Amino acid sequence: MPDSPHIMIVESPYYEEINNNMVKSVLIELSKVNATYERFEVPGSFELPAAIRFAIGSETSNPERKKFDGYIALGCVIRGETSHYDYVCGESARGLNDLVLEHGIALGYGVLTTENREQAVARSSRDQHDRGGAAARACLAMIEIKRELNL
Repeated sequence: MPDSPHIMIVESPYYEEINNNMVKSVLIELSKVNATYERFEVPGSFELPAAIRFAIGSETSNPERKKFDGYIALGCVIRGETSHYDYVCGESARGLNDLVLEHGIALGYGVLTTENREQAVARSSRDQHDRGGAAARACLAMIEIKRELNL
């Protein structure tokens, strides 16, 4: 990647171990391309889209603020006994996708939606499913496509 990208990492540390696993993997991937980054914490996965939207608004209203080339959303929702899981998963995904389509942002989607903690640990682990690393690689790939298209 010619110019080092500047990335916004938005993370929900609701499940600390799982979040830490994903962040560790994201940072490894970003270091491979000398990317700079800023990390922001939100209370839960539902708030991920709002934080990214705030950043987009800040970049528009404050030209001196360094613009993010891409965004990585990290969270984990584990199914419980109520329908809350369905609403959080669906609305978080919808909100993030709406941002991609409306604002043309490069986004790495790292929100785990699992049935239990064991699945979440496996998906967050770098030596198993590595969803954090996958989110970082997706973000970087989308930044590259935007650059190739001169967007």
